[in-house]
Amino acid sequence: MKPNAENRLPSYAETKGVKWLLYELFDHLWPWSKQGWLQHKAIQTAGLAFAVAVTVAWALAANGRLGADALIGWWLGWSIYEIIIRMQCKPYIKDGPWWGHRYRPAGRMDMICYVLFKNLLIGALLFITLRNLGLLQMVS
Repeated sequence: MKPNAENRLPSYAETKGVKWLLYELFDHLWPWSKQGWLQHKAIQTAGLAFAVAVTVAWALAANGRLGADALIGWWLGWSIYEIIIRMQCKPYIKDGPWWGHRYRPAGRMDMICYVLFKNLLIGALLFITLRNLGLLQMVS
């Protein structure tokens, strides 16, 4: 799944059905591209380590060993890193409704809004899940 070399749009843009949905899910959750790994190995490797650290932070929060404020800080740090990486590896966003197949090159503000909103939704879902399971300790 690599961006089209001509316009830096996803190669799966014209794919339909379940395959397209799986590509979309992967695209939203994995900010790196194959070319990104080849061009920026040190930055990508550091980012992968950062992703593991954020995952560990969520796991610690689920075990009640990390407060919500620290978790929000980790999540914000990850979001900033993801904006930088996506501008290098996947510099496109969807134009129109989520079920559409129109993509366009992203400007800086486009990518900032996309990543922050996406991570806000993912973070809220994780917070609600952990809170409802009684695993996240909210700091008063």
